[in-house]
Amino acid sequence: MTVTADMAVSLDGYVAGTGVSIDNPGGDGAEPLFEWIHNLASWRERQGMTGGEDNRDSELMREWFDATGAVVMGRMMYDTGEEFWGDNPPFRTPVFVLTHRPRPTLVKEGGTTFTFVTDGVHSALDQAKAAARGKNVDIAGGASTVQQYLREGLIDELQLHVVPALLGDGLRLFEGVGTGQRSVEQVRVVETPLATHLKYRFVR
Repeated sequence: MTVTADMAVSLDGYVAGTGVSIDNPGGDGAEPLFEWIHNLASWRERQGMTGGEDNRDSELMREWFDATGAVVMGRMMYDTGEEFWGDNPPFRTPVFVLTHRPRPTLVKEGGTTFTFVTDGVHSALDQAKAAARGKNVDIAGGASTVQQYLREGLIDELQLHVVPALLGDGLRLFEGVGTGQRSVEQVRVVETPLATHLKYRFVR
Protein backbone atom coordinates (compact mmCIF):
# COMPACT_ATOMS: atom_id res chain seq x y z
CA MET A 1 0.00 0.00 0.00
CA THR A 2 1.28 3.44 -0.99
CA VAL A 3 0.18 6.85 0.25
CA THR A 4 0.04 9.15 -2.77
CA ALA A 5 -0.68 12.76 -3.67
CA ASP A 6 -1.36 14.00 -7.17
CA MET A 7 -1.22 17.74 -7.91
CA ALA A 8 -1.22 20.05 -10.93
CA VAL A 9 1.40 22.78 -10.64
CA SER A 10 2.29 25.79 -12.75
CA LEU A 11 5.68 26.23 -14.35
CA ASP A 12 6.54 28.78 -11.65
CA GLY A 13 5.57 26.42 -8.85
CA TYR A 14 2.02 27.31 -7.81
CA VAL A 15 -0.77 24.82 -7.08
CA ALA A 16 -3.43 27.50 -6.52
CA GLY A 17 -3.88 31.17 -7.30
CA THR A 18 -4.39 34.06 -4.93
CA GLY A 19 -7.53 34.62 -2.87
CA VAL A 20 -8.29 30.96 -2.13
CA SER A 21 -11.60 30.66 -0.27
CA ILE A 22 -14.64 28.44 0.09
CA ASP A 23 -16.18 30.27 -2.88
CA ASN A 24 -12.94 30.28 -4.87
CA PRO A 25 -11.10 27.01 -4.03
CA GLY A 26 -8.59 27.22 -6.88
CA GLY A 27 -7.82 30.88 -6.30
CA ASP A 28 -7.73 33.70 -8.82
CA GLY A 29 -6.05 32.91 -12.13
CA ALA A 30 -5.70 29.16 -11.48
CA GLU A 31 -7.85 27.96 -14.41
CA PRO A 32 -4.85 26.86 -16.55
CA LEU A 33 -3.86 24.40 -13.83
CA PHE A 34 -7.01 22.36 -14.33
CA GLU A 35 -8.30 23.03 -17.86
CA TRP A 36 -6.05 20.37 -19.41
CA ILE A 37 -7.75 17.53 -17.53
CA HIS A 38 -11.36 18.32 -18.39
CA ASN A 39 -11.35 16.75 -21.86
CA LEU A 40 -9.53 13.55 -20.89
CA ALA A 41 -11.61 10.42 -21.45
CA SER A 42 -10.69 8.93 -18.06
CA TRP A 43 -11.63 12.12 -16.20
CA ARG A 44 -14.93 12.47 -18.08
CA GLU A 45 -15.76 8.84 -17.38
CA ARG A 46 -15.31 9.47 -13.66
CA GLN A 47 -17.70 12.40 -13.88
CA GLY A 48 -20.35 10.24 -15.54
CA MET A 49 -19.73 11.74 -18.99
CA THR A 50 -18.78 10.18 -22.31
CA GLY A 51 -16.22 11.06 -24.97
CA GLY A 52 -12.96 12.91 -24.47
CA GLU A 53 -9.38 12.36 -25.54
CA ASP A 54 -8.00 8.87 -24.90
CA ASN A 55 -4.33 9.86 -24.91
CA ARG A 56 -1.26 9.39 -22.69
CA ASP A 57 -2.51 11.99 -20.22
CA SER A 58 -5.79 10.10 -19.93
CA GLU A 59 -3.91 6.83 -19.38
CA LEU A 60 -1.98 8.35 -16.48
CA MET A 61 -5.16 9.62 -14.88
CA ARG A 62 -6.83 6.23 -15.27
CA GLU A 63 -3.80 4.52 -13.74
CA TRP A 64 -4.08 6.79 -10.70
CA PHE A 65 -7.85 6.33 -10.37
CA ASP A 66 -7.63 2.53 -10.65
CA ALA A 67 -4.82 2.22 -8.08
CA THR A 68 -6.65 4.23 -5.40
CA GLY A 69 -8.64 2.37 -2.75
CA ALA A 70 -9.40 5.24 -0.35
CA VAL A 71 -9.10 9.02 -0.29
CA VAL A 72 -8.33 11.66 2.33
CA MET A 73 -9.37 15.28 1.77
CA GLY A 74 -9.80 18.52 3.68
CA ARG A 75 -13.15 20.01 4.65
CA MET A 76 -12.80 22.91 2.19
CA MET A 77 -12.38 20.49 -0.72
CA TYR A 78 -15.45 18.60 0.45
CA ASP A 79 -17.55 21.71 0.98
CA THR A 80 -16.70 23.15 -2.42
CA GLY A 81 -17.27 19.85 -4.23
CA GLU A 82 -20.34 18.47 -2.44
CA GLU A 83 -22.97 20.09 -4.64
CA PHE A 84 -20.98 19.57 -7.86
CA TRP A 85 -20.39 15.84 -7.17
CA GLY A 86 -24.07 15.20 -6.47
CA ASP A 87 -25.42 11.76 -5.60
CA ASN A 88 -22.78 9.82 -7.55
CA PRO A 89 -19.36 11.34 -6.73
CA PRO A 90 -16.34 10.42 -8.88
CA PHE A 91 -14.28 8.77 -6.12
CA ARG A 92 -16.03 5.37 -5.98
CA THR A 93 -14.09 4.56 -2.82
CA PRO A 94 -14.30 5.45 0.89
CA VAL A 95 -13.40 9.12 1.46
CA PHE A 96 -12.21 10.48 4.82
CA VAL A 97 -12.76 14.20 5.35
CA LEU A 98 -10.60 16.12 7.84
CA THR A 99 -12.79 18.50 9.79
CA HIS A 100 -13.50 20.16 13.14
CA ARG A 101 -17.25 19.83 12.54
CA PRO A 102 -18.65 16.33 13.17
CA ARG A 103 -21.18 14.95 10.74
CA PRO A 104 -22.67 11.47 10.20
CA THR A 105 -21.12 9.31 7.48
CA LEU A 106 -22.73 9.84 4.10
CA VAL A 107 -23.28 6.89 1.76
CA LYS A 108 -23.48 7.86 -1.91
CA GLU A 109 -24.03 5.98 -5.16
CA GLY A 110 -21.19 4.22 -6.96
CA GLY A 111 -19.29 3.09 -3.86
CA THR A 112 -18.39 6.51 -2.43
CA THR A 113 -18.82 7.10 1.31
CA PHE A 114 -17.80 10.25 3.18
CA THR A 115 -16.58 9.76 6.76
CA PHE A 116 -15.86 12.94 8.72
CA VAL A 117 -12.76 12.66 10.90
CA THR A 118 -12.30 15.09 13.78
CA ASP A 119 -9.18 13.69 15.48
CA GLY A 120 -6.42 14.61 13.03
CA VAL A 121 -4.39 13.59 10.01
CA HIS A 122 -3.01 10.37 11.49
CA SER A 123 -6.45 9.07 12.40
CA ALA A 124 -7.81 9.87 8.94
CA LEU A 125 -4.90 8.09 7.28
CA ASP A 126 -5.20 5.03 9.54
CA GLN A 127 -8.91 4.75 8.74
CA ALA A 128 -8.24 5.19 5.03
CA LYS A 129 -5.57 2.47 5.05
CA ALA A 130 -7.96 0.08 6.75
CA ALA A 131 -10.63 0.82 4.14
CA ALA A 132 -8.39 0.70 1.06
CA ARG A 133 -8.18 -3.12 0.92
CA GLY A 134 -4.54 -3.14 -0.09
CA LYS A 135 -4.84 -0.41 -2.71
CA ASN A 136 -3.28 3.05 -2.44
CA VAL A 137 -4.52 5.86 -0.23
CA ASP A 138 -4.61 9.20 -2.04
CA ILE A 139 -4.30 12.53 -0.23
CA ALA A 140 -6.56 14.41 -2.61
CA GLY A 141 -6.30 17.97 -1.32
CA GLY A 142 -6.74 20.77 -1.13
CA ALA A 143 -3.20 22.06 -1.07
CA SER A 144 -3.15 22.74 2.67
CA THR A 145 -4.16 19.15 3.40
CA VAL A 146 -1.39 17.79 1.18
CA GLN A 147 1.03 20.16 2.95
CA GLN A 148 0.01 18.77 6.35
CA TYR A 149 0.76 15.23 5.22
CA LEU A 150 4.07 16.28 3.66
CA ARG A 151 5.11 17.98 6.92
CA GLU A 152 4.33 14.79 8.83
CA GLY A 153 6.34 12.68 6.36
CA LEU A 154 3.30 10.54 5.60
CA ILE A 155 3.27 10.69 1.79
CA ASP A 156 5.19 7.95 -0.06
CA GLU A 157 4.76 9.08 -3.67
CA LEU A 158 4.04 12.48 -5.18
CA GLN A 159 2.94 12.98 -8.78
CA LEU A 160 3.15 16.50 -10.17
CA HIS A 161 1.58 17.54 -13.47
CA VAL A 162 3.61 20.58 -14.52
CA VAL A 163 1.37 22.70 -16.72
CA PRO A 164 2.97 25.17 -19.19
CA ALA A 165 1.44 28.24 -17.53
CA LEU A 166 2.77 31.04 -15.32
CA LEU A 167 0.52 32.21 -12.46
CA GLY A 168 2.91 34.80 -11.04
CA ASP A 169 1.54 34.48 -7.51
CA GLY A 170 -0.49 32.14 -5.34
CA LEU A 171 0.01 29.11 -3.14
CA ARG A 172 3.23 27.11 -3.38
CA LEU A 173 2.97 23.45 -2.44
CA PHE A 174 6.36 23.23 -0.73
CA GLU A 175 6.28 26.56 1.10
CA GLY A 176 7.49 25.82 4.64
CA VAL A 177 6.96 22.10 4.22
CA GLY A 178 10.40 20.48 4.27
CA THR A 179 10.80 16.74 3.76
CA GLY A 180 11.47 15.49 7.29
CA GLN A 181 15.10 14.74 6.40
CA ARG A 182 13.93 12.29 3.73
CA SER A 183 15.54 12.04 0.34
CA VAL A 184 13.55 12.00 -2.89
CA GLU A 185 14.03 9.80 -5.93
CA GLN A 186 12.52 10.34 -9.36
CA VAL A 187 10.37 7.46 -10.51
CA ARG A 188 9.04 8.60 -13.88
CA VAL A 189 8.90 11.49 -16.35
CA VAL A 190 6.25 11.61 -19.07
CA GLU A 191 6.12 14.60 -21.44
CA THR A 192 2.99 15.47 -23.41
CA PRO A 193 1.80 18.67 -25.08
CA LEU A 194 -0.55 19.28 -22.14
CA ALA A 195 1.81 18.74 -19.19
CA THR A 196 5.01 17.16 -17.96
CA HIS A 197 4.08 14.40 -15.54
CA LEU A 198 6.66 13.84 -12.80
CA LYS A 199 6.45 11.07 -10.22
CA TYR A 200 8.68 11.08 -7.12
CA ARG A 201 9.13 8.66 -4.22
CA PHE A 202 10.16 9.75 -0.75
CA VAL A 203 12.85 7.51 0.72
CA ARG A 204 12.72 7.02 4.47
